[in-house]
Amino acid sequence: MDIFRIFHLQCARRLPALPDTHPCSRVHGHSFEVELTVSGEVDAQLGWVCDFTEIEAAWRPIHEALDHRYLNDVARLDNPTSERLAIWLWGQLKPSLPGLSRIRVMETHDSGCIYRGEPPAAAS
Repeated sequence: MDIFRIFHLQCARRLPALPDTHPCSRVHGHSFEVELTVSGEVDAQLGWVCDFTEIEAAWRPIHEALDHRYLNDVARLDNPTSERLAIWLWGQLKPSLPGLSRIRVMETHDSGCIYRGEPPAAAS
C-alpha cells in the first residue's frame, strides 16, 4: 500500500552549471510541490501504513530549512536542480521515514521529477 502527503515550498535558486544565456542561470523562484510517498503493509490493528502526522513531523524541519530560502546557500545544494533537490530530500527524510519509497518534486505545474532512492546494487 502506498500513502502520500503533498507539501509546498517557495524557494529561490540559480543553476550555475548552465550557460549565462540560459534563463535558469539567473536567480529565479519556484513554488515547488513535493509529494512524499510511504509504502508498507497496512497494520492489522491500526488500519494504516503510517500515521500522516509522522510524515508531517519529518517534513517540518525540511520546510523550516528550505521555505523562502535561496537553495544555493543550502549545504550540498549548490546546483539545486529538481533532481538534486529530490536526492537531498531523500537523504534528509529517509532516516525518519523508513517506509519512504518515492519523492516527487514539481518545479512548475507541468515539470518535475520522481526519485525512488538509490538503485539496488548490481549482482556480481
